[in-house]
Amino acid sequence: MKKIFALSLVALAAYAETWSGTIVDVMCRGKDVANHTRQCALSCAKSGYGLVLSDGKFVKLDETGNAMALSKLKASRKDKDLKAKVTGKRDGEVIKVETIELQ
Repeated sequence: MKKIFALSLVALAAYAETWSGTIVDVMCRGKDVANHTRQCALSCAKSGYGLVLSDGKFVKLDETGNAMALSKLKASRKDKDLKAKVTGKRDGEVIKVETIELQ
């Protein structure tokens, strides 16, 4: 049984992708994300979060990702240019988040 569980975890990890970009709340996604502040992102948390990719495309985070992003932003001391690496699975325009690492 343990072998099956371990193999299942390996199989799931094989399908995960990683994206790098800037974490921003949904309300402010069309604004200057490099100068978007952590305080604004915390104030607009109810709108949810997403990742602005290097090509300017915005991809929303799922509910788990929103909770992770909020927690990471609360713990961060960085005020602007909120770069992050997000790992998960993309489902259309939403990332089903497994991990978020603020950079």
